[in-house]
Amino acid sequence: MGPGRRGGGGQPPPTNVLGGPLLPCSVAPVTGFFRDGCCNTGPEDLGLHVVCAEMTAEFLAFSKARGNDLSTPRPDYGFAGLKPGDRWCLCAARWEEARAAGRAPRVLLEATHIAALEVCRLEDLKAHAVEA
Repeated sequence: MGPGRRGGGGQPPPTNVLGGPLLPCSVAPVTGFFRDGCCNTGPEDLGLHVVCAEMTAEFLAFSKARGNDLSTPRPDYGFAGLKPGDRWCLCAARWEEARAAGRAPRVLLEATHIAALEVCRLEDLKAHAVEA
């Protein structure tokens, strides 16, 4: 298990990429692998949904073109679809792929789990930071 990943009882609270407590990313829409509003992770989160990103039309189009349509509502899954301005816990690898392509959305560092550093460089995340 990587640094700061959520484990069993007695584990320290999750931390963000800056070393502080992990803040919520979004409750409207509710996000996170565990749908708890935070970019928490654990062994069952194989996609590492830990980067709290603010959606843009450009990123949503990029993600859709890569086979992950985040903008189309999926009522059967209770998913209303994302729109620009929404915050969402992205897979670290998808955010990194978008960064390399010049289409990365901005990141809320205080709500981005420290496990993101397994895939993303802190300098890159900081370069795309949005105010908390």
